Amino acid sequence: MSDSTGDLSRRDALRQLGLGAAASVSLEAAQHAHEAVALQKTKGEYAPKYFTAREYQTLRRLADLIMPGSLDAGATEFIDYLSSQNKEMGEIYTGGIFWLDTETNRRYNAAFLEAKPAEQTALLDLIAYRRNMTPELAPGIHFFAWMRNMVVDAYYTSPVGVKDIGYMGNQALSEFSVPAEALAYALKRSPFGS
Repeated sequence: MSDSTGDLSRRDALRQLGLGAAASVSLEAAQHAHEAVALQKTKGEYAPKYFTAREYQTLRRLADLIMPGSLDAGATEFIDYLSSQNKEMGEIYTGGIFWLDTETNRRYNAAFLEAKPAEQTALLDLIAYRRNMTPELAPGIHFFAWMRNMVVDAYYTSPVGVKDIGYMGNQALSEFSVPAEALAYALKRSPFGS
């Protein structure tokens, strides 16, 4: 959906990223991760495989702040499962969470989870943009970019995300037309557009 200015909403922008993520992420690997998580959930509540309970709760809070609805899609479980399969990936998250807790302690005298919601979002607003790059914020900016990409990947490779983008499967189409909003968005940013 567009707002009145014709720009894509945040959700639509993330949806477009998700479409790109689906092309770049191994869909087979993502499907395997989602299936493994679903299997564990059939046996009861999901138990983190890599992260401590506190780290896992921090990831849940971050995922929810980055993309509301991502928890319903199992984004945190997806990240935990993949991290349990790849130590380097897990270390990116544990290091990022450590940085986040250290920085919120420095700024607000509280770890990230205990910081007020306004303090949490104020810090995330700083690290969400590369234009804010300083030596002090660089680790947080890199972590946030990684986290944001994984949340979007997890969401749009999940059954919830696939439904959200309207993917209908591998079907032949008698006709294809580019959605008017997507075309307007691309032309607006193109040097060839009016």
